[in-house]
Amino acid sequence: RAQLVESGGGSVQSGGSLRLSCAASGLPYPYYRYCMAWFRQAPGQEREGIATSDTLSMTTYADSVKGRFTITRDSKNTVYLQMNSLKPEDTAMYFCAAAIRCGGRRLLTTTDPNYWGQGTQVTVSS
Repeated sequence: RAQLVESGGGSVQSGGSLRLSCAASGLPYPYYRYCMAWFRQAPGQEREGIATSDTLSMTTYADSVKGRFTITRDSKNTVYLQMNSLKPEDTAMYFCAAAIRCGGRRLLTTTDPNYWGQGTQVTVSS
C-alpha cells in the first residue's frame, strides 16, 4: 500500500535550519507522475500548503516561506524541504503529500493530495 514517511523534524532556535525528508513507497503510479508537496498545521489552525514540486520539478511556495524554504525531489522516491531562517511562527506539524492530478504549476490545497504522510513536528523557539 502507498506510504509517505517523513523524517527530520525537531526543535531548533529561531534563525536555525532543518531539513525534512519524505520517502514514498507503494504508489500505484510511478513516483515522477506525482506532484509532491509539503503542508503544515499549527495548533488551532487549518492545514496549509507551503511548497509544491510538480512533475517537472517546478516549484511554488506560500508567501510565508518564500525565500526561506526550498522543496526538492530526487529521481527515485524522496522529496525534501530545506528550511532556513526559521521563525517561531513556523512551529507546526509538517506533512508530506502526493497528488496525481496537479493542474499545472501551483500550490496544492488540502483537497488535492491522494496520499498523506503521518507528519513530523517542527518547533522553533525564540
